Amino acid sequence: MARFLTALPVYNEAAHVAGVLDEVLRHTPDVLVVDDGSTDGTSALLAARGDVRVVRHATNAGYGAALATAFRETLAGGWDGLVTIDCDGQHQPRLIPAFVAAAATADIVSGSRYLRRFPGDSRPPAARRRINMEITAEINARLGLAITDAFCGFKAYSRRALAALQVTETGYAMPLEVWVQAAAAGLKIVELPVPLLYLDLARSFGGALDDAATRLAYYRGVLDRAEAAVAAGAAGLAS
Repeated sequence: MARFLTALPVYNEAAHVAGVLDEVLRHTPDVLVVDDGSTDGTSALLAARGDVRVVRHATNAGYGAALATAFRETLAGGWDGLVTIDCDGQHQPRLIPAFVAAAATADIVSGSRYLRRFPGDSRPPAARRRINMEITAEINARLGLAITDAFCGFKAYSRRALAALQVTETGYAMPLEVWVQAAAAGLKIVELPVPLLYLDLARSFGGALDDAATRLAYYRGVLDRAEAAVAAGAAGLAS
């Protein structure tokens, strides 16, 4: 039976972390929390637990940096793969086994909030939905993919996928770099429908990225840089 680690990137989630971890542990015993420099009491809550492994960043390095740590820990630990799930309560841990099962025949299993509707789904903030649609369409056009949700953090990665991905994007745009590298590596991608839940409509992306136009331009820049890096790597191998 495949052994998958489940990792949660956490930054200042004192209000959610205990409940989310309790629910995650109902569905998998192997849990890693990457505490990305929390300052709100999250670290103390994690330190009081003995049922999860914690890796702590001394300072806040970003969402992508936390997931890069989870990738490294999974590969170093000899796991067959990794499930990533956010800690803000929007993902449903009961779906973890379905993601692991789907990863038996795929390299990346990505949650999609837009494959189908679930009872009780939230209405996404208009700017976030528009940007997701635009970037998802652009990814599909650039890379020849057919995904429906570019940004969902609920994913499962095979060990092969983790070994092929070299994450350098430290922020929330990290999934865009993953799509570019996955397409270049020929990884098999499938999507699983997940509920659409927004529990904190005011959540900040950080500084200037709270402006929708700035965020969209930034995401396109990440795609450009990731594609350029892949091209440079291919050219280096060919020379």
